[in-house]
Amino acid sequence: MSQRLHLVFGGELVDPQSTQFRDTDDIHIVGIFPNYAQAYSAWKAESQRTVDSAHTRYFIAHLHRLRDEETEVSATEELGS
Repeated sequence: MSQRLHLVFGGELVDPQSTQFRDTDDIHIVGIFPNYAQAYSAWKAESQRTVDSAHTRYFIAHLHRLRDEETEVSATEELGS
């Protein structure tokens, strides 16, 4: 079984109804977590901390979904060769 890593990140959005960041240089990387429960806990803490900022949102990215374990090499790995 592969490891299921999750990235928690967020920042100020251009519009609260979108997912476009106002400034990608200011994206806050909360961390990478080994399971969804820990990622959710970190996401919830950051979301609650910034609740007064309507334009600030945090997200959980499922990093384990970016890699297809069934193929020999992923497309991303091929770029480095």
